[in-house]
Amino acid sequence: MNLPIAVTQSDLLEILLNVAPTRPVFIWGAPGIGKSALVEQFASEMGLPCVSLLGSQLAPEDIIGIPQIKGETSEFLPPKMIARKEPYVLFLDELNACSQEVQKAFYSLIHERRIGEYHLPEGSIVVGAGNRAQDSAIVKTMSSALINRMFHVQLKADAKQWIKWAQSAGLHPWVIDYIIQRPDHLFSEPPKTEEPFSTPRSWHMLSDALTEYGAEKREIPANTLKMLAYGCLSPSHAGMFFAYTKSLKNSHLLDEIIAQNAKWPAKPEDRDVLYFLAQSFRAKLLTELPQNKKDISGNMLSFVYRAKGMIKELSLINFEIAQMTVAADEEHALPDWFMVEVIRDLPRLVNK
Repeated sequence: MNLPIAVTQSDLLEILLNVAPTRPVFIWGAPGIGKSALVEQFASEMGLPCVSLLGSQLAPEDIIGIPQIKGETSEFLPPKMIARKEPYVLFLDELNACSQEVQKAFYSLIHERRIGEYHLPEGSIVVGAGNRAQDSAIVKTMSSALINRMFHVQLKADAKQWIKWAQSAGLHPWVIDYIIQRPDHLFSEPPKTEEPFSTPRSWHMLSDALTEYGAEKREIPANTLKMLAYGCLSPSHAGMFFAYTKSLKNSHLLDEIIAQNAKWPAKPEDRDVLYFLAQSFRAKLLTELPQNKKDISGNMLSFVYRAKGMIKELSLINFEIAQMTVAADEEHALPDWFMVEVIRDLPRLVNK
């Protein structure tokens, strides 16, 4: 399932607080985007314990329990993890990864908060979650009966909210600073091949690894930093992050280049740093340039002139990197009025 509208972490928390107490909610989202953490946060805000079941590892008897003879009849005894006396949040993670038989076992639990004769304590809440078919994860088709029993919402990664959380959680400053500069690298769609890819979870893993290795406090060998980055992130993001670590000695180099106190690095061995700075410059242009030329202020006018000059300087060092800096992609494009200025001054850069 791929819903037409996706929500941020704060939006989802608000939805859970308002909808989940009365209706089961199913959260769709890519692996590592933060579904489980948000459900745990929701349970905490509700003042309830959170019990998680992993759908991909369940058998039907793990839900409905086992039969016990009582006199001339039998009854099913639900599992101890589910059969509790006090209300709680039951989190059915990877619900759409379980078999059809297990899905059937969930019907009454989700719809009626009941397993056989056992009813969840009054005030208990049921929340499900799962990956999408396009995520290259273990996904099975959910029956229409199960889908129709839940309220569906799709989660998306939001860099601003993640940065705020990362700062409060004390993640490694390199990771936080990098995502501040490249918020578009927080998340990438899962690849079709077997390789790491960037998600909020994988950036958290990289942060933990950097902390354990003592990065920032002591010199970490370049090959070790490469290994850590490529072991957690999408290859392109890992290369950019490694270039970022190389530029830390000149952490304000882009600002210095803009202020004309420094120049683009031109040495062949600094090509990865040049690429990182150029992409950071592109991100700055996308963020700061207004969509309408009439909205340019006095200070912004100076920045526009300097930006055009920097693009020209960059093209003299590496024409392809300069092209990538101004080129439109599927999600982002520099304002049309700025591109007209670039084309007028550097027609070959855009038309090639």
